[in-house]
Amino acid sequence: MKILVCISHVPDTTSKINFTENDTKFDSNGVQFVINPYDEFSLTRAMWFKEKQGATVTVVSVGNATTEPTLRKALAIGADNAIRVNAEPTDGFTVAKELAEVVKSGAFDLVLAGKESIDYNGGMVPGMLATLLDFNFVNACIGLEVEGEKATVSREIDGGKELLATNLPLVIAGQKGLVEEKDLRIPNMRGIMMARKKPLTIVEPISTETTTATVSFEKPVAKSACKIVSTENIGELVNLLHTEAKVI
Repeated sequence: MKILVCISHVPDTTSKINFTENDTKFDSNGVQFVINPYDEFSLTRAMWFKEKQGATVTVVSVGNATTEPTLRKALAIGADNAIRVNAEPTDGFTVAKELAEVVKSGAFDLVLAGKESIDYNGGMVPGMLATLLDFNFVNACIGLEVEGEKATVSREIDGGKELLATNLPLVIAGQKGLVEEKDLRIPNMRGIMMARKKPLTIVEPISTETTTATVSFEKPVAKSACKIVSTENIGELVNLLHTEAKVI
């Protein structure tokens, strides 16, 4: 079984986020980038298939050279090889089209991705990718077993979970539950050294038209200071809850 894991290169959630050029560009200065957490669940599950069933695991990312350390980390975790599509990930549809070309050229049976990236939270790419490839697709996946050409998949739904049976080829959009957080892999020194020798292939993008563009960014409104009300002044408390908090 040939598995492709789609990796997004995203800012660490502890990073301080700023914008430049009149809030139209993301400021990456001083920002630490990591493997998108949802993609990390999918990568860990792919490693299980490699170890238990002898699958080969390739990781892919759409981005410039700054994404290569993130791909190298995925190689250190245990992926066999990596592909970087040399293009800026400007919108979800463009990324999906680039990934579709990688899947077609590599004849992959199973494509694993996170359900969304934690920077833009678009949640578009896996579904678009499945449509472009005419593959089966399962979103919000929390369980995956594969035997031959058959897959058993569980996904999160409102108030519970759904168990599905489907066939390969298949695109999965994973999340927490696909593996548990305690099972996520941390690269060890041996893995880091081996990753330096594993192939990282750079491919040029296909000619695609960008269909959407970012107009501007806006940070959430800063939290206001807390107001302390004396326990003896119930009238003022009620007035604040009514006129400012608007909860009564």
